[in-house]
Amino acid sequence: MGTPWCSPKQESHNEEMDLARIHELCVIFMKECPSGALHLHELKKIFGVSSSSVEESLFIETIFNSFDTNKDNTLDFLEYVAALHLILRGNLEDRLKWSFKMYDNDGNGSVLDHFMCLIQILYKIKLQKTHISMTPSQICDRIFELVDQNNDGEITLLEFMEGAQKDEWVMNLLKLDVNATGWVIQNCGRLQSAT
Repeated sequence: MGTPWCSPKQESHNEEMDLARIHELCVIFMKECPSGALHLHELKKIFGVSSSSVEESLFIETIFNSFDTNKDNTLDFLEYVAALHLILRGNLEDRLKWSFKMYDNDGNGSVLDHFMCLIQILYKIKLQKTHISMTPSQICDRIFELVDQNNDGEITLLEFMEGAQKDEWVMNLLKLDVNATGWVIQNCGRLQSAT
């Protein structure tokens, strides 16, 4: 579903551009990873994440692990395409489910332990681009206050989905809004010019 202010012609054009970007990134995958397996250090290279940026490294590692569905420490071509499709073309519900999966790193169906760690990473990444008046602890407390409906100290998938859609501020944090799409597009262009 496109943005409400786009005409059908613009939506079609945007969809074609997204498909073209996915195609370009797939070509890059085939050039960079002829074995068919993408390792974490190669993904960092594709996305221009320097080893000096601890926060970006941890964030891309979390993303990498969320798409490594068979947990073999590589992304095969299908996992890579699924990741690109979700980042560039995924609907809100799918992106929120993916975000929940990243926050719920132990797979127990609720968000708690890894949540603060990811909020701290997002905080440091966002702080480089914008002023934030709250600390990571205050951000976590506010999210739990707005989203944890039964006040049990955990956030379930249902609470996560419903809470994110009630409040734009919460939505931007829960869907891991660090402009992943822009990051992909920017680095796609840089990689194309380098090849």
